[in-house]
Amino acid sequence: MPEDKECVGQEPAPEAELIGGVEAPAIIVVPYRQEWTKAFGRHRERIAAALGAEAVGIDHIGSTAVPGLAAKPIVDILLVVADSADEDSYLPAMERAGYALRVREPDFEEHRMFRTPERDVHVHVLSVGSPEIERYLRLRDALRAAPFLRARYQALKQNLAAQHWQDMNAYAQAKSKMIETIIQWSRRTDPGGPQLAPGAKG
Repeated sequence: MPEDKECVGQEPAPEAELIGGVEAPAIIVVPYRQEWTKAFGRHRERIAAALGAEAVGIDHIGSTAVPGLAAKPIVDILLVVADSADEDSYLPAMERAGYALRVREPDFEEHRMFRTPERDVHVHVLSVGSPEIERYLRLRDALRAAPFLRARYQALKQNLAAQHWQDMNAYAQAKSKMIETIIQWSRRTDPGGPQLAPGAKG
């Protein structure tokens, strides 16, 4: 199952640790499913219950968070903690909640990625203040707000999914130019920026 960071157009760097080793890419884009939002809600509650105050923010990100947008059938979740390098503060609780650590990237914002045994949910962990948080949220919000961007991005993904890819780096790189264009459009049209959803319900 790919570890494609769709929101930022990047694949784990060569220095990243892939727990379980390299896996063959499988790029399948399917029509939007409302069940993705429900799945996020269930996992948000599970993660919040497992981590408590350690979960500073929990957000639905990526294409499955954009109504009407075709996507790989993997729900991406952004989990923000005080310090993602401090695995002891969240990794045991995430494992007890049923998530397995798949990616460890010390050289990329101390990014970590967990996934479910079914491989249908990816939980991306970043620290408070990471610039990647803004990028994840801006891409999602721009695609939600602008039908013309959503249509262009969907057409690109469907075209790329129909091609053969030897690795996810090449697939991610093929999307990167459009992703950067969308993020820059968001920064021009919404200078204030997106707001991270709190990790625990108020």
